[in-house]
Amino acid sequence: MKIYKFGGASVRSAEGVENLARIVAAEPARLLVIVSAMGKTTNALEEVLDRFMRNRSDEAIERFAEIERYHRQIVRSLFADPSSVEARTEKLASEVRELLRSETCREDYDRWYDRIVSYGELLSTVIVSEYLAAQGTPNRWLDMRGLFVTDSRYREATINVDRSARALRRAVDAAPERVLVGQGFIGATPAGRPTTLGREGSDYSAAMAGYLLDAGSVTIWKDVDGILSADPRLFADTMLIPELSYLDAIELAYAGAQVIHPKTIKPLQNKNIPLYVRPFGDPTKPGSVICASPPVPPGVPVRILKGRQVLISIRPKDFSFVLEERLADIFSVFGQYRQKINLIQSSAVNLSLCVDDSRYLERVVDALQTEFRVVYNRDMELLTIRGYDQITYDRYAEAEGVFLVQKTRRTARIVRSASH
Repeated sequence: MKIYKFGGASVRSAEGVENLARIVAAEPARLLVIVSAMGKTTNALEEVLDRFMRNRSDEAIERFAEIERYHRQIVRSLFADPSSVEARTEKLASEVRELLRSETCREDYDRWYDRIVSYGELLSTVIVSEYLAAQGTPNRWLDMRGLFVTDSRYREATINVDRSARALRRAVDAAPERVLVGQGFIGATPAGRPTTLGREGSDYSAAMAGYLLDAGSVTIWKDVDGILSADPRLFADTMLIPELSYLDAIELAYAGAQVIHPKTIKPLQNKNIPLYVRPFGDPTKPGSVICASPPVPPGVPVRILKGRQVLISIRPKDFSFVLEERLADIFSVFGQYRQKINLIQSSAVNLSLCVDDSRYLERVVDALQTEFRVVYNRDMELLTIRGYDQITYDRYAEAEGVFLVQKTRRTARIVRSASH
């Protein structure tokens, strides 16, 4: 058994779905194909949700109609007779419209998020499954809401390993088809309430499926040649990194490397399952592999730029020593609002934190201001350089717009203004 995962960019068009079908058909091994929502559908569904949560159901339904048209266009480009797949996608769309007309309480944003946004993956996998079958690749469509059993921490659910292993293995063993198609990003509680696994959680879905099924490998198909030393859209001088250790990959993912989701590596490391990152546009290229190799530097400085950051400075109002007694209080506030902390730097009376800019930021600041003096800068970005050399360090650390620099033997982290 192998796991193939295709992201939204891979299936954003009819041509992308056709290419996916060719890649799947060329693999003789049994496959579980994990597919993300098409293109920017998740972002579009978040806009639908935003209108819904503001009691603008008509606007939400109108925005969802645009999503329907986008999928319908892809379907009609793929199928000579689209009636079968359109019937299945219309059934899913009608469920969304019914939710958007709901008059029930709309205060629990995270729970509504998981109920509505999860339909992106359901729509994409129905289309992919139908197209594979039409092209002569029999397959079994799986609803991962019944196979990934999670807790009820909406928008960032944790998979129950034992219950999910039993459910997923039972579904795989019962399917005679060589190819199975399932959704990334989504699961459900034991009571059947939909959950999601965190933004970009499809990679994690693929890794957990590999772990639960003892897969021989997991392959993530991307729109880049493999793991690069920097995002080519942001930096001109990038290089392919053919091999990374699990340890280095975890560090890069945590720092914000877009090619890998932070939670993806650990389940694969636990069972020594290699993770391949290969180019969707040219399947003949070898790409990169993450495996149990020694944790050695990749040979070139690796730069990771994480945008939409906020630099927060926290100081006790009475100038007491912040680290002695109050750290637990501070971090409990961030934990309460699921505010991810990406960098920490402290002095005797000041604590600086670089965090993701989220919808809960103002609540975090309000909660802290009862006991602390809190100031913050928005529109920041965090640059992580792993395996830096002196030239690279000086180039970025001494540049204009730098607010904070943190350096260890192998890694430099620089908080700077995004408008520098």
